[in-house]
Amino acid sequence: MSARRLLIAIATLVMALLMAGCGGSAEPTGGAPPAESRSGFPVTIEHKYGSTEITAEPKRVVTVGLTEQDSVLALGVVPVGTTEWFGNHPGAIQPWAQDELGDAAKPEIVGNTDGLNFEKIAALRPDLILGLYSGLTQQDYDILSRIAPTVAQPAEYFDYGIPWQEQTRTVGQALGRANQAEMIVAELEARFAKVRAEHPDFIGTALIAQPYEGYYIYGPDDPRSRMLNALGFALPAGLDQVVGEEFGGNVSRERLDLLNTNALIWLVPDEASGRAAIDSDPLYQTFAVKTEGRDIFLRKDEGIGGATEFTSVLSLPVVLDGLVPKLAAAVDGDPGTT
Repeated sequence: MSARRLLIAIATLVMALLMAGCGGSAEPTGGAPPAESRSGFPVTIEHKYGSTEITAEPKRVVTVGLTEQDSVLALGVVPVGTTEWFGNHPGAIQPWAQDELGDAAKPEIVGNTDGLNFEKIAALRPDLILGLYSGLTQQDYDILSRIAPTVAQPAEYFDYGIPWQEQTRTVGQALGRANQAEMIVAELEARFAKVRAEHPDFIGTALIAQPYEGYYIYGPDDPRSRMLNALGFALPAGLDQVVGEEFGGNVSRERLDLLNTNALIWLVPDEASGRAAIDSDPLYQTFAVKTEGRDIFLRKDEGIGGATEFTSVLSLPVVLDGLVPKLAAAVDGDPGTT
């Protein structure tokens, strides 16, 4: 079947589901702010595939990006549908977002990193679909926009490259809660500023990497790398040349010197086995980042590591509480520091 026929077939099925009014959970609940703080409709939001007009306050929100459920929850709205990245948590709600979810019904998972279930999305009868931290294709967008107004990833960043501040502000604009979004962003940025003031030793270079098909490193335009910048660190010179026009890329053996930073964060499937595998690399063993104990190993799908991967308005406080002490120990000049 051609791509065009596939699109028509899916769109026809989607419209049939919508017209039938099939399924659908109860109206979402959440700690909504007073009505007078919700404004700005109609609003038009630009994105990679054009612009989307939202004519009224959304009541049933589906998130098809990997992290924007956190921004939606932070603004007092519980999405009816979410997309799962990692962790197998009910409703794709991570531990750091449970307080914002409260006693509300958990969202239905409508997709994962392998793709979206358009029929499930249509059955939820959304009035807004958000795909900001995503790699939505034109075909994905065409199908979703037939279901409900859809805001895709912004054109000015790589796919999966939107900063957490921009994501939060865009969600706030889409939900009519722009003022609340600005307050949340300002509060979290103030926490980063406080960390920088308390840690003048957070200087020099830092990097986040994974043992994936060799070594995978995150580039300057990735949210994880921006988080390091916000703490005061710089990224290694030449990093952009290695990753190219992507949020990250695999580094060749000839450029493993990029790993020899003042602080290096490894996101690994399992801390013990991940550390053992990386430490067994004879070249890595010679780097000062290793011999001076300046590398940090975090399990990437839970705890501080999972929060670092997510890099959202709700996960970053976990990062600040848990990762900052580890970074301070890494750069304190004492190789014996645990």
